[in-house]
Parts: sequence; structure tokens; C-alpha cells
Amino acid sequence: MAEEPIHPRRHDMPFGAQFVEHGAVRFRLWAPRRPRVALCLDAPGGEETLPMNPGAGGWHEVVTARVGSGARYRFDIGAEARVPDPASRYQPEDVHGPSEVIDPCAYRWRDAGWRGRAWEEAVIYELHVGAFTPEGTFRAVIARLDEVADLGVTAVELMPVADFPGARNWGYDGVLPFAPDSRYGRPEDLKALVDAAHARGMMVLLDVVYNHFGPEGNYLHLYAPDFFTQRHRTPWGAAINFDGSNARPVRDFFMHNALYWIEEYHMDGLRLDAVHAIADDSDPDILLEIAATVRQSVARERQVHLVLENDRNEARYLRRDPDGRARHYSAQWNDDAHHAFHVLLTGETDGYYGDYAPDPARHLGRCLTEGFAYQGEVSAYRNRARRGESSAGLDLGAFVSFLQTHDQVGNRAFGERLATLAREQALRAATTALLLAPSPPLLFMGEEFGAVTPFLFFCDFGPELAAAVTAGRRLEFARFGRFSDAAARASIPDPNDPATFARSKLDWTCRSRRPHAQWRALYRAVLAVRHEHIAPRLRGMRGHAGRFTVVAKGALTAEWLLGDGSRLHLVLNLSAREHALSACPPGDMLHCEPAAAGVEVQAARLPAAAAACYLDRGPGVI
Repeated sequence: MAEEPIHPRRHDMPFGAQFVEHGAVRFRLWAPRRPRVALCLDAPGGEETLPMNPGAGGWHEVVTARVGSGARYRFDIGAEARVPDPASRYQPEDVHGPSEVIDPCAYRWRDAGWRGRAWEEAVIYELHVGAFTPEGTFRAVIARLDEVADLGVTAVELMPVADFPGARNWGYDGVLPFAPDSRYGRPEDLKALVDAAHARGMMVLLDVVYNHFGPEGNYLHLYAPDFFTQRHRTPWGAAINFDGSNARPVRDFFMHNALYWIEEYHMDGLRLDAVHAIADDSDPDILLEIAATVRQSVARERQVHLVLENDRNEARYLRRDPDGRARHYSAQWNDDAHHAFHVLLTGETDGYYGDYAPDPARHLGRCLTEGFAYQGEVSAYRNRARRGESSAGLDLGAFVSFLQTHDQVGNRAFGERLATLAREQALRAATTALLLAPSPPLLFMGEEFGAVTPFLFFCDFGPELAAAVTAGRRLEFARFGRFSDAAARASIPDPNDPATFARSKLDWTCRSRRPHAQWRALYRAVLAVRHEHIAPRLRGMRGHAGRFTVVAKGALTAEWLLGDGSRLHLVLNLSAREHALSACPPGDMLHCEPAAAGVEVQAARLPAAAAACYLDRGPGVI
């Protein structure tokens, strides 16, 4: 039997450990505040130290043929301090230990024909590697991919995997952004996961954090304080230096990180976390430079998608070229849509939900047909500041909609999912609307079978920091009435307790029982409708393609002109009362939830907790 071809992939970086000619390894570190740096190699007889050659701009470099793949190393920066490589490809002993030399060409890729998928086909499934399965590893995720693909998912989105301190973390406290965390497996295990997803026709998107480093294990301030600036402040302290003196190596560090995941791991895209917390007065700013670099380097060869989380609702990052292609970023997570759905389903009005409470159906209708709910309007929650930019002229593919995510579940004190907060039939109707509206939908792991296991905030810091994080977490909720006294706040799970993480793991055993099996059947059936009737018609959609009408409190109708000239109609009622419609939507009914509501909608009545979707192909449209 002929041996399968090897398809090596490597991203060449100007820093870190890089294989060069004749099997030698070049080590390079940016340490502008250190006159001397040495390479420390773990050797059988003890540590071996090689001086590094100082060069222009604060760079230190040494090339040696004495090591190969698997060698472990640190950098001696003086003052008896040995630090891991900030561009480490792997940390077998966690963030404080030595880095390991990795040969990226050693992995045997099998997806040579993979060119990605069109964004119009995106149905995204967000998961946390550690909590997705009992084993909590990359390899264990592979074992579940068939089930995810069978659901109708076309893109798996991994919460951040960059090396974080301790045994468990959401991933947003990573400090070594090039190293997959060893708790989940080795680099080749993550590559195998991407390979396996591609074999099943699914894209893989990776969540990356470019707005801060975690509070434990970040040694950059010891030898490269220029990485940070006091000119800007963030919720985590000094901002990353994207626009000050000596910012070029910092910008390159993150641009190479984006290319690294896309080229070396064959990721199909990235989700950039909380970019509203990135401070950069440059022109172009770091977000535009990352997008331009990725599109010039990779996007010509295959379809790559960049997605933002941006509380500022800045539509300019989402602009399209005349041919409809994303100029910078493919999409943004649309928190506005979530918040409007959540208020309608739960009645909660605390915190940012207060901005949507007066008229949630209007906010939801605007999200479904124009993108953002807040397009420059005053936000009471944000001290009456104006929020957002006009988005009605954008393709609705630029807005990722969802009912649940790690943020919206995990940032609740007890990590409750919507299945425990909302009326079941109303949630089924909202799910139908989410999955059949033009914007790409995102599901959070377990949502598809109505999981009731919580997803809590968890981490594993050293003792002093752990105590501060626990106290801070509980203090966050002091402004909520139910947690106004200390005893109530003490009931909030301790993020550092291993039991908090254990409770957050999905319970897969419930899937065959009621109501979980019925939930999965709903998701599978509605996504089948999306893929057959809606997704093929999304290409060619342009801005100003949708409009909506508020029927009554909690009820609305929406319609869209699709790319092929057909029209999609949605009627949605998340209230507990029936409402009259001006007319039954035209066209063929694609799906109705519950099924019995279809007769009433035909009679221009919209039952309580119901949704129906119609496709009017129009003359000459197949």
C-alpha cells in the first residue's frame, strides 16, 4: 500500500525557535532592556548554556546544531532569571517551565484538498476543549465530531487554547499565545483535530486574545517592558503597546500569531476577543493591519474568515468590497441580538439588559434585519454614551447571532443555561428564528440537546492570586439585588475550586432522554432547512435587504430579500399571548414551531410562543 503524501505546514517567524538549514535551530528573543541573554538547554548531564549574540533593535540570537525536536530550553535574562520563550510552540511543564522545540513539519497532514467553506454556509459551534468531554483533550473532541457534523454544524469554534497557568481556565488568561496548552494535548493533537474536522467538511475557528496577557506567567515585563504602555489603560492594567515607541516588534508578534494559527495549524479563521479593549491610535490600527496581512498572505489560496468581538459596534471593520467579499473582517459577534432575545425569553433587566428592556422586540427586529440594535443611539448602561455605527447597509452575514455563548452563560453567577431560565416552547420558537434568519448562527456546546449542566467561571491560579480572583468575582455581583449581602455572595462558586470546573463539564449521557432528544431533533431539522433552502440563497445579499414590523410586545415579523431574488419571511411571537397578523406571509412554509401553529398562521393569527418561516421564490426564481 502506497504511503500517504506528507503535506508539511510551517509558519516562519522572526522570533522563537525556528529550524533552519541542515537541521540547525535558530533561537531569537526580543529583549531590548537586557544587554546580555543566554540560551539554557536541558541536557542529560545538566544544563548547557550558550551565549546569544546581541543585535540591532534589542534582538538576541544564536544558531546551534546541538539540539533537535523535543529539546527543552529557557532564556537566561540575567539576575538569576530564566524565562520561557514568549513564542514557545509548546510548554510541557506549564507556563513557568521550559519551552520545547517543535518541528512543525513533522505532522503528516491529510487535508491537502481543503480550501475552506463559504461564509454563507457557516453554522458555528463554540466549545471549551476542557469542558466539552470528560477527558478534556483535543483527541477527545475528535471522538465527538461526527455527532456535531450530523447536527448540521459547518464550523467548530474553539475557545482560546493558548497556554494558561494551572490545570483549568476559560483560556482568556493565556500568556504564551503560540503554545497550545499541554492539558489539552500536544501540538500534533490539535493539528489532528483540525484535520479530522476538515475530513468531515467542517471549518475550525480559533478564539485568540490580543487585548491583554493573563495575570500569572507573563515574564515579558522583565526583559521587554516596551511590550506595554501607560499611555492607555485597560481593565487588566497597562495596555499592550500597539502605537507607542518601539511598537513595531509588538505588532509583528501578534500579526505573526494570527498567521501562525492559520498557516501552521490550517485554521479556517480566528475570533478576536474583546477588541474594544485594544487601544491603538495608529493608522492603520492593529486590527486593520492584521486583517490586511492575513488576506494578502492566505486568503487567496483558501477561504479564511476573521471575526470580531467588539462592544463598540464599529461597522467600518465589516465593510464589503463591491463583489461582496469582506474587506477586513467577515463578521462580528452580535451581542445586541442576544440581549434582545434574552430579555424577551427571561424578563431579566439587570445590567446591560436594561438597555433592551423598554422595547426588546424592536431591538430584536433591528438586529435581524439591520445588524446592530445600537447604531449610534444613547446607551443608558454606558452612562448615556452613544454606541455603535450605522450597519443597515451591511450584508447580514457580517453579524453572528446567538442565544447562548460562554460569555452569556458563564458570566452569570451560577452559570445557568437558557434551558433552566426560559419557558421551553418560547425557547424553541426563538431557536427556530435564530437558525433560519440570514445571519450565521452560533451555538454553545450542549445547547443543541438542551443541556442543563452549568458553565461556570473557573481558573487555577497560585494561592495569593486565587484568593483575589475569588473575592473579585463575588464583588462583581454586589450591585445585583439578590447578591446585596455578603452571605448571598459567598454562595457564588469559587472559580479556583476544582469542583467548579467539574460541574461545568457537559453531561453527554442525557441526550437520549426527554426533553434532550427532542431538543436535538429540533436543531437537526431546522438546520437541515437552513442548508437546503436558505444558505444557497444568501450569496449576493446586500445591505438594506431586510425590514421588520413589531406586531405587539414580544412579537414581530421580518422579511429579507435574498441573493437570488427570493424573499424570506419570519413571524415570531415570544410572548404568552396570541396576536393577530395583518396577513399570512406569502410563499411556502419552510418550518413552523410548534407544527400545529401553522394552521393559525395561515389564518393570520400568531399563537403564543411560536415561530414560522416562509420562502417566497417569486416569478422566475427556482
